[in-house]
Amino acid sequence: MRPYLTISMCFLGFVMFVASCTDTAVVDQNVAIPDHKWSYDNQPLITAHITDTTVYYDIYLNLRHTPDYRYANIFILLHQGYPDGTDTTERFELQLAAPDGRWLGRGSGSVYAHQQLIKESVRFPDTGNYVFAIEQNMRENPLGEITDAGIRIAPAE
Repeated sequence: MRPYLTISMCFLGFVMFVASCTDTAVVDQNVAIPDHKWSYDNQPLITAHITDTTVYYDIYLNLRHTPDYRYANIFILLHQGYPDGTDTTERFELQLAAPDGRWLGRGSGSVYAHQQLIKESVRFPDTGNYVFAIEQNMRENPLGEITDAGIRIAPAE
């Protein structure tokens, strides 16, 4: 094989690898919960700046907890503020454990991370800043052993 062809193929492979690793998310942010005790009035805020109203987006809820979390699920209220000043609230349930008690998230040390699709192929009606507030909606207040909560918004595939 000719040397320039080998070098060209290696360069092309490297470019394809780098391009496949590019994250196209508009936002992927987690907010730490102080002392791992999530109270009703602590609602992490995340802002997403939307510039294209023709793109469909997937919205994910990110959550991290310790192995000492007492429940197999969690209920979340997602408050969404629109650029025109209106807002909406939706309730979601995330399953965190299987029926046999095994955690469903990825475990890393003493934390389990979950990323669940909660809205699929959403088009935002206007450009501008959308503010998301994440509120825990369990009966226990504060809710113990939650370390982080967040949002990921990425173009739908």
